[in-house]
Amino acid sequence: MKKVLIVVAGVVVLVAAGLVSYALYRKHQGHDVRGSSSVEFVTTNQKPPPPPKPKIVWPMYRFDATRQAAPEGIPPTIRPPFHVRWYFRARSLVEFPPAIAYGRLYFANGHGKLFAVDTKLHGAIWQRQTNRCTAATPAVAFHTVFMSFLNKTPCNATRSGLTGQVLAVDADTGKVRWRVGTGPTESSPLVVGKLVYVGDWRGKVYAFNVRTGHTVWTYQTGGAVKDGMAYAGGRIYFGSYDSHVYSLNARTGKLIWKASAQQRLGATGTFYSTPAVAYDRVYIGGTDGKV
Repeated sequence: MKKVLIVVAGVVVLVAAGLVSYALYRKHQGHDVRGSSSVEFVTTNQKPPPPPKPKIVWPMYRFDATRQAAPEGIPPTIRPPFHVRWYFRARSLVEFPPAIAYGRLYFANGHGKLFAVDTKLHGAIWQRQTNRCTAATPAVAFHTVFMSFLNKTPCNATRSGLTGQVLAVDADTGKVRWRVGTGPTESSPLVVGKLVYVGDWRGKVYAFNVRTGHTVWTYQTGGAVKDGMAYAGGRIYFGSYDSHVYSLNARTGKLIWKASAQQRLGATGTFYSTPAVAYDRVYIGGTDGKV
């Protein structure tokens, strides 16, 4: 009987310890660091981004280099309800929205076919098959479409040795201007000035020359970089699966700062979402449910 009581007492202690640990974990996990809406936060500090160049309506993922997805000058008459005028069969999953330029939609389906579709749907102007998986929006600049690609099919592969690719094609014809091998990349390209920026699953961030595809610089992080870069004030910002957010000099790739996800009991959050930059702040969501 005494042994039974000892065993029961031990079980009770273990259960109690587990409950206390869980409570502490939840408390720690739920801890919020709150900012201020008035202290060091002046919404007039940052001028709105300039409108896109003529004929380029929506140049890249989330509209512009800051990734705010808040274009100026959208006519107030564009309001719901909306009605379908046409649709286009891409024959496979279209996960990311198109870039819009020169009267065309530029996007890729899940099996790596890149399309240029007339906005009035006179059909596809051109299409290019890469047989690579995709999970990104292209960027358009200088009459060139820049697109990042994952590994060759089958998609969702996780084996070692997978490769990716960044492709630059003529916006009018789809003819390849240059291609560069990388790790698998689902980083929607960012074009600023004469450079195009992407990250890859190997944790590397690249700056390529927009005209030649020449690698200007690279930066190695400690985990996969799956988000797109954001740009403001001469710096690029991005998150990594090493639980850090980075700020690099956009011209040289030199590290300016890096910040960690909130420390917690158990696994630390990682960063998949593309950041947005506004009001001297970088906004980004983590896989731990935090912003």
